[in-house]
Amino acid sequence: MVRGARRAVVVGGGQNGLSAGITLAERGWSVTVCEAADVLGGAVKTAELTLPGFRHDVFSAVYPGAVASPVFARWPLARHGLRWVHPPVAMAHPLDDGTARILSQSVPETVDSLERGSPGDGRRWAEFVRPYLRHFGAVRHVMLGGFPPIRGGVKLVAGLKYEGTLDFVRTLLMPAAGLAGELFDSDASAAWLYGSALHGDVGPNGSGSAIAGAYLNWMGHMEGWPSPEGGADRLITALAGHFDSLGGRVLTDARVDRVLVEGKRAVGVQVEGGELLPADAVVCDLTPGGVARIAGHALPPATLRRYELFRPGPGTVKVDWALDGEVPWAAPEARAAGTVHVGGGAKEIARAVAEVELGEWPERPFLLTGSQTVADSTRAPEGKHTAWAYTHTPGLGTPGEVEAHVERMEAQMERFAPGFGARVLGRHVQSPADIERHNPNLKAGDVGAGSYSLDQVVFRPVPKLSPYRTPIANLYIGSASAFPGGAVHGVPGNAAARACHADARVRRYSPSASRRAGTAPTRP
Repeated sequence: MVRGARRAVVVGGGQNGLSAGITLAERGWSVTVCEAADVLGGAVKTAELTLPGFRHDVFSAVYPGAVASPVFARWPLARHGLRWVHPPVAMAHPLDDGTARILSQSVPETVDSLERGSPGDGRRWAEFVRPYLRHFGAVRHVMLGGFPPIRGGVKLVAGLKYEGTLDFVRTLLMPAAGLAGELFDSDASAAWLYGSALHGDVGPNGSGSAIAGAYLNWMGHMEGWPSPEGGADRLITALAGHFDSLGGRVLTDARVDRVLVEGKRAVGVQVEGGELLPADAVVCDLTPGGVARIAGHALPPATLRRYELFRPGPGTVKVDWALDGEVPWAAPEARAAGTVHVGGGAKEIARAVAEVELGEWPERPFLLTGSQTVADSTRAPEGKHTAWAYTHTPGLGTPGEVEAHVERMEAQMERFAPGFGARVLGRHVQSPADIERHNPNLKAGDVGAGSYSLDQVVFRPVPKLSPYRTPIANLYIGSASAFPGGAVHGVPGNAAARACHADARVRRYSPSASRRAGTAPTRP
């Protein structure tokens, strides 16, 4: 810790909380990260969920956003043990005829896969992606540059010129079904795009789903869809190691009960058990509901109302399996893929999504699945494999509904990977309620920390030019509930910390009375 430096407390020790802590520590702040759980990580954790020796990622499992992140790229994370492992194929979408469409870092390989299924589909995909891959740096700054994305937008406009810029804006607003209808003749190619779009929670007929699928596939071409060698927690270990090297302090089992406010300024936080931590600024890696829990007593009613209106995404059921061998996908291409989208053709996928939106549990759910052991043998004992799958649900569900849904998920796996069930050595299920219990930020199993419907993607968590600032002058929100949202890239935490530091530099608020007096703050 830097003696005499400004003091910041970061509430929440996920990847965004650590990113905020690092950003402030780099700028000379004395930073303490408070994490309520007994380990850091938030939704980025690894554990032996099924059997000894099988390392499963507890929540998130594949990281194109992390490897593309301009925030993480600035830090020496490899020095702290982070190594990215790329599967031979980024993503595969198997079909009932035993074939699959793939996404590869190689555009020609991807084009060939689409062309084999439907001549012309691959060629049109190549024409569509060419300008965005050529100017991917600008695209990345728009998508991962914080809000408002002015710098990246200027670069993108300059690169794409007038017509191309309008095409990009149009793609931002389109449903995936519309984009697929323009690019592809086949139902299978449309399903390939739908699967990528459904890494969010907006269905293929919803506005904004086109850019979700397209951008994820652009990242697949440019950066791949890798995972950290050994487990997702290696990313957290690397971030924590870098934070420690900058003098940062971490407190685990430290649930913050209250932000202490004097006037319109935060002066510290109270940790469960009574410990008071003085602060010149507080950054929250929490959902709007979490911020309201600890600071609602000092926030204006209008802000609290906006936080209440922040819409959650759907629930999630996640299943992890320990396997006696690789997943026996019928499609050979899928056996080399780190991520596999299971759901059949485009019409079937759209039907499953619509059923969830209507409050029903689909008979044939769409699954995001994968297996890190395709490329990373450190995740399981020799000759063994891991696999995971998650799917959206219409709510928390009863234990009986969840168990029936897991049976349907495994039936989908068996459909495209005959003999899958015979290879299962162990199974671990997380219901929506389990997910929330393990991580309160993931309300009712909402792994995206808020819905990604178009209005809430752009204005996240509230419509403001700086969504990271709150009405309390030195209290900030830097979680996945802030722009640009979920996935693992550290951008919201970094953006909130930069706003915090900028405000301090222009003396938007004065040093707290507690700092001037050299005493701990008192309860308001």
